[in-house]
Amino acid sequence: MSKKTFISTALLLVMAMLMLVGCGGGDTETETTGNEPVEFKLAHATWVGYAPLYIAQEKGFFESYNIKPELLVIEDESQYAGALASGQIQALGNVLDREVIHYAKGTPETFVFAMDESSGGDGIIATEEIASVEDLEGATIGLDKSSTAYFFFLTVLEKYGVSEEDMNIQEMTASDAGAAFVAGKLDAAVVWEPWLTNASQREGGHVLVSSEDFPRTIVDVITMRSDFIQEYPEAAEGLTKAWFDAIDYYRENPEEGNEIMAKALELEQEDVAEMAKGVTFFGKEGNLDFFTKEGEDNVLKVTERASKFWQQKGIIDSEVDIDKLIDTSYVKEAAE
Repeated sequence: MSKKTFISTALLLVMAMLMLVGCGGGDTETETTGNEPVEFKLAHATWVGYAPLYIAQEKGFFESYNIKPELLVIEDESQYAGALASGQIQALGNVLDREVIHYAKGTPETFVFAMDESSGGDGIIATEEIASVEDLEGATIGLDKSSTAYFFFLTVLEKYGVSEEDMNIQEMTASDAGAAFVAGKLDAAVVWEPWLTNASQREGGHVLVSSEDFPRTIVDVITMRSDFIQEYPEAAEGLTKAWFDAIDYYRENPEEGNEIMAKALELEQEDVAEMAKGVTFFGKEGNLDFFTKEGEDNVLKVTERASKFWQQKGIIDSEVDIDKLIDTSYVKEAAE
C-alpha cells in the first residue's frame, strides 16, 4: 500500500469513527443539558431591600449555583401578583403580609427565605398633641390600606390595645398622607421615608413610632411557585445560597454594593445608601433565626399574625395553612 493510499484510508477510518460518535451523541447532549443552569423569572418592585439580587448577578453568585434568574422590575402589586398566580413568573420578592393575602386567594406559592426587614424606614408621624399611640383615638389618620403600612399599623394598635374603629381613617397613598400631614390636613399618617424625616417640616410634627420599635413586622421574602420548586428544588436552594453570598459581599464592600444596586434600580448611589440605613438585610444567620419554628417573632408567627389580621378585616376568608405556605428547609440546607 502506498503512503498516499494509507493516509486516505486512515482519514476514512477517522471520519467513520466521528460519524459513529455523532450518531451516539444523544447521551453526551443529555449530559450537557443536565448541567445547564435552571432558568426562571424573578420579579420585584423598586426597593433597596431587593437590590442585593443584582450583587448576586454581578458577582456571578447565581452562576456558582447553576441558576439563571431573569430579574424583572414590576411596580404594580396587582401585576406582579397576577404574574406569579398565572405562572408568567416563577419567583417574587415582596412583603410577607401581602403574600399571605395572595396565597389565601389561590396563588400556589412557598416562602423560601427572608430578604430584609424595615428597621426604621416606616412609621407613624403625628402632631405635637399626639404623644402616645393611645392619643390616636379620635384622630384623623392618613393610611394606605392596600399596602403593608396597614399591617404595620394594625400591629402597633394591637400592642397598645387601641381600636381602629375609634379613629377617623382617610385612605390614601403613603406619599399623599405624608404631604397632607405636613400641610396640616391630618393629625397623623402612616408613612415611610422620606416622610418620617419630613414630619418635622410641620411645627410639632414628629415620629410617634417607627419600624425600629417593631422588628419582624415589615419583612420582605422570596416566594416561589410551589410547582416550580417541586420540579426544580435546586433552584430554591441555589437562590438562597446566592442571596447569602450577596449579603456577605455587601457587608464587606458597602460602597461597591451600593454602586451596583443604584445602577440596577436606576437611582443615585447616595440615595441607595440612605435607603439602606432604614433596612436590615437577612443574611445566613438572620435567616436561620427567622426561618425556624422555635421562639417568637419567627416567620411562622409573623405569617400567623398577618393571616389573623386579614381574616378579621375581611380581606381573606379564612386563616392560611402556614405549614404549606412556608418551607424552612431551604434556609437550613443552604446554610450548611
